[in-house]
Amino acid sequence: MWMKKISAIALVAVLMTLTAGAGFAGDAPVLETIVKNGELRVGLSGNQPPLNATSRAGELMGLEVDLAKLLGNALGVKTHFVKKPFPELLSTLKAGEVDVVISGMAITARRSIDTAFVGPYMISGKSILTNSKTLAAAEEAGEINRANLKLVALANSTSEEFVKLNLPEAQLVTTKDYDSAVNMVLNDEADAMVADMTICILTVMRYPDKGLATLAEPLSIEPVGIALSPADPQLRNLLENFMAAFEGTGILDELRKKWLESDSWIAALP
Repeated sequence: MWMKKISAIALVAVLMTLTAGAGFAGDAPVLETIVKNGELRVGLSGNQPPLNATSRAGELMGLEVDLAKLLGNALGVKTHFVKKPFPELLSTLKAGEVDVVISGMAITARRSIDTAFVGPYMISGKSILTNSKTLAAAEEAGEINRANLKLVALANSTSEEFVKLNLPEAQLVTTKDYDSAVNMVLNDEADAMVADMTICILTVMRYPDKGLATLAEPLSIEPVGIALSPADPQLRNLLENFMAAFEGTGILDELRKKWLESDSWIAALP
């Protein structure tokens, strides 16, 4: 069913892009490269469930993996995934090693200075993962801003920025991936992990016997989108058209229900 929808979406999006792109000067090198090579190179960490993760069989899965494949199909090319640690993803994009980054990348003013974004395709917010019932009962950042607390966050992430800005009294440690951060909480090496609420919720579900907990409400609101080069307005416009069509036809809603409202896929994780 999705394939039929995508074929129709692709035709409409291409026609809209040709019309909208007529006013731009120069060519579209990234889009031309995608078409010429027959593949869309997508950068992701492969370690951010439920958005993207690596299964026991070594295969990528998650909401963003499905989304990237849909975009590749709509473009009429193969989707090639490039796994990189989250802190290196935007530099990989800037170096031209990938065409887009789809990896829980929050749209922020700082990132938007030299990176373009399409979306958002979901809204997230900061929360904490902890084995402390007291911390899990916090309703605002001030209740976690204590010098005797050790917090861990993903390096170069908005979670790291959130801690530095809103929890300056706490001790901060950063890691290159979520598994390392979660293990610090499980091994009592950190009082809490600061991360997107979806990741915190799914981690609690993933380890039901470890006494983990998360906040009832997020501490912030963050839009998550597709990062790409600002130098290619035609690719940006095309992806915007695809995403609008995916939203309008209910495809994105189906993906959100599959990955954010169900835990049936957790058994496939290592």
